[in-house]
Amino acid sequence: MNDHVVSLRPMQAGDANPVLAIYQAGIDTGHATFEAQAPDWPTFDAKYLPDCRLVAVAGDAVAGWVGLTPVSSRAVYRGVAEHSIYIAPEARGMGIGRTLLAALVAQSEQAGFWTLQTSIFPENEASIRLHADYGFRVVGKRERIAQMTYGPMAGQWRDTTIMERRSAIAGQD
Repeated sequence: MNDHVVSLRPMQAGDANPVLAIYQAGIDTGHATFEAQAPDWPTFDAKYLPDCRLVAVAGDAVAGWVGLTPVSSRAVYRGVAEHSIYIAPEARGMGIGRTLLAALVAQSEQAGFWTLQTSIFPENEASIRLHADYGFRVVGKRERIAQMTYGPMAGQWRDTTIMERRSAIAGQD
C-alpha cells in the first residue's frame, strides 16, 4: 500500500474477500466492534444498504470500506442510517478514512439521509477525532452497554460513544 493514490468506487461482490478481511482485522483490534467474527458475504451484503457502500482502492488493493445500515424498518426513519468504516491495517494513517467518510457524507445526503450515526469505543480516539472533523457530534455515552465475547478483553464490559451528523441539506423540506 505504498501507493498513496487512492480511488473510490462502489463496493461489488468481487470485493468480498478483501472487505471481509479488513473487517476481521478491525475486529481483531478489540476496539472496533462487539462482533467476534466477520460474517460471510451473503450476511454482510444483506446487512449493508446497496447505496452509499464504497471501497477505497490504493494501487491494486482494497484499502478500506464504508457502508450504511438502516437504524429501523419504520418509514419515519428512512433518512437515518448507522455507518461502519474500516481501514486495512497497512493503510492506516494514509488519509483513507477521511476520503471514505467525506464521500459517504456527500453520497448519503444525495441519497436523502438526514442523519448518520455511529457507535465508537471511547478508546478509539482516532475514529472519534475523524468523525468530529466531518461534523459528527457526541450525543451520548452508553455505559457498560455490552461485554466483549472474544480476545483478551472477553468478559469485560465496554462503553460506547454515540456520535451523529445531521445533514444541512437532506431532510430539510
